[in-house]
Amino acid sequence: MPEAPLAAIRSLPSWLLGRAAAHGRALVAEALAVEGLKMWHHVVLSAVRDLGPVAQADLGRSVQLDPKDLVGVLNDLQSAGHVVREPDPSDRRKNAVSLTAQGARLLKRCERAARAANDELLAPLSAAERDRLMGLLARISGTEG
Repeated sequence: MPEAPLAAIRSLPSWLLGRAAAHGRALVAEALAVEGLKMWHHVVLSAVRDLGPVAQADLGRSVQLDPKDLVGVLNDLQSAGHVVREPDPSDRRKNAVSLTAQGARLLKRCERAARAANDELLAPLSAAERDRLMGLLARISGTEG
């Protein structure tokens, strides 16, 4: 009997991780869309909350987003009233980005939505399996610590 199509590919951890990641991204993207946001909006809002006020260039480096793409995301967030860009007090040639109160409220809703989406992703696993998976993923991704 011949092997199932793509059996060799489907047995690779990288393929399985990619499929799981794509499924997880789709679930989170769908949850964020309810709030009118895309994944990068959520990432940038979260980084601004954690780092802000933060120089725009430093923000881009911290989330590894191309400066042109970051400008588009920040334009979206600023026009919606979620962040403000003001001259950086330490270097007025730079912009410092800060979260607004409205942005902080939105971020809390997005974090709840993302957690719910991730709970859906991991629903087939027990609590112990979830913990084990998270530990293993942290190890292989180099983010353990």
